[in-house]
Amino acid sequence: MNDNGFDWGTFLRRWQDEWVPSEDEAMEPAEGDTALADMAVLGAPPASEAEVADAERRLGTRLPSSYRAFLLTSNGWRLRDDSIHQLGAAHEIDWFGDPFGMTPMYRESLGERATEQEVLLAGMWERALQLETDSDMSYALLDPGDTDDDGEWALYVYHGWSGEYPTRYPSFRAYMQRRYESFHAERAQLPEFVNDTTRARDADVARAREEALSGRWEAARELLDLARRYGRPGAWGMLGQLDVLAQGVGHGRPYFGGLVADPRCTDDLVPVMALAHVRDSLPGRTARPFVLGVETDDGIRAAADAIHARVGDGSHRYAPDGAFGRAVAGAREVARWGDTDGAWRMLRAALPSWSPPAPDVLASLGLLADPVLGPVVTRERGRELLATPRAGRSGAVPEPVPDLDPPGLSWLAESGRWNAPYDSYRCVWVEGVEPDALPGLVGEDGGAGLTVAPVRPAGWFPHDVRWGRRDDSAPWEDRAVVAVGRTGSGWAFGFDPAARTRGPGHLFASPAAEASRDGRAVVLWTCRGRDDVPAVFHLSVAERGEELYAFTVRGTEVERSGAVPGGLDPDRVLLSADDADRERRLLAALEEEFALSLPRHALTEGVLPELTTRSWNRGPREGEAFAYATVGVGRPRR
Repeated sequence: MNDNGFDWGTFLRRWQDEWVPSEDEAMEPAEGDTALADMAVLGAPPASEAEVADAERRLGTRLPSSYRAFLLTSNGWRLRDDSIHQLGAAHEIDWFGDPFGMTPMYRESLGERATEQEVLLAGMWERALQLETDSDMSYALLDPGDTDDDGEWALYVYHGWSGEYPTRYPSFRAYMQRRYESFHAERAQLPEFVNDTTRARDADVARAREEALSGRWEAARELLDLARRYGRPGAWGMLGQLDVLAQGVGHGRPYFGGLVADPRCTDDLVPVMALAHVRDSLPGRTARPFVLGVETDDGIRAAADAIHARVGDGSHRYAPDGAFGRAVAGAREVARWGDTDGAWRMLRAALPSWSPPAPDVLASLGLLADPVLGPVVTRERGRELLATPRAGRSGAVPEPVPDLDPPGLSWLAESGRWNAPYDSYRCVWVEGVEPDALPGLVGEDGGAGLTVAPVRPAGWFPHDVRWGRRDDSAPWEDRAVVAVGRTGSGWAFGFDPAARTRGPGHLFASPAAEASRDGRAVVLWTCRGRDDVPAVFHLSVAERGEELYAFTVRGTEVERSGAVPGGLDPDRVLLSADDADRERRLLAALEEEFALSLPRHALTEGVLPELTTRSWNRGPREGEAFAYATVGVGRPRR
């Protein structure tokens, strides 16, 4: 019997022919015991048209086509692997009638923003048709009030012992298809469970691997998702790889099935799981053990624990072999100082040379857990990686995703206020030196130098403020935690995205002079105005240890020293513009005068190492008063 082209006879015969006991069922009947043989009979003789018509007259409605066609093929069905044990025959089904009073409870929970689906569910209990005749406190309910364009009724399965919302299926046929898939998944590990369906799904897994390596990852994902529902080995692991690259590490908890038990996969898969665990285990969240999800030997467990420790302290490095490994090392050095676009171009060019360390590894997932290269691989770039043929496969090369870093400095003035609610940032640029020279020029005395960027959860501003004063700091001191990198025009920089104070005070001592020991240095400090607090802009420029010029603008008041070039003159750049445009005009003038820039992606995604500077304030002189205050704002989410 056909249901819109669906052959119920073939489907149900295949299910019956493939049936074998699950591990939880008796494998051999006792002598003379026919229980197992009886259990193996899933279906029943078909109902006649007259029997179905009698049921419809008794119920006062015509049954939906997929359920009607089912009854005309098998008048009932035994579901061995579900809390629904038996679907009744045509003469046994009846209206549910909401015997447990679910309707008032569900309707009371409806608010003004209730969805259409929530409203339908609230009314389902009184109008549903009950199909099961034997169950474990569970109910299979067809809802005539929840229909699709073909007239199919949605089917809800409610487990009375669960306390959860019922599970919805768009039709009876969809429910039976899912139960058939679950029947397969329950038996997938049984060595004797081999049939045409398992062979077809295993062929899908093999084809998906070739599709994925050829860059056709979306087609691969469809094949793997189907194979996963049937419980086929390998489908979970490959599907998990596609999902983590397509969605990012912050999207759920990565799961790679039995692949993590293969030592060849450890360096690519375990670090991604470790990164997700580290992010979930940050202060303020309940700690949970780092588990791999499958049974492994002691060697894999020890390696996983070591990887987890390195990911947690930022020392982990992804280091594959061969030509791709050399490209990874080069890209890391480029990204280390802020050129994430250049790093991605190097990785993208090397992708065809990547080779899988094990047959079921589909892509270079290890990149995602590298503290420097992980932020380079954005969601869009992860999809570009998946769409690029690799491991010797051929296929169309995708269009490159756009670069992430706008030129220059103007992005700092974007209306989205990337560092709100701080509204204050400061930066020192030093010409002609490498970034690792900055600790000697502006770092705190006796400091530890550069540190790797810390691991932080997605959605937190990466180079976060160190709140409050250090225990060994004098109350007047103002040390900055700066992200350190290099501009495309050869300036090293240290950028503090959220200064704790409202701009330079009377004890302010610009670090420009000390930073300019071997060339030029530029210091910029911007504090946006808010409410009745005026905006503050400071610029100081030094060369060979001597300050050349400087100015500080507070509202309309200007303090200046030295000969400020015309292109930077605050009277022309700042005081002649309205508040909304002043910051942008100053940033544009700095771009023009010095070819300065800052890498937006590296700063906002936390790629860069950090440095604690010396105080931006000098000590009070004899007779000078000093008042200390902190700005109390919460840590933001972008």
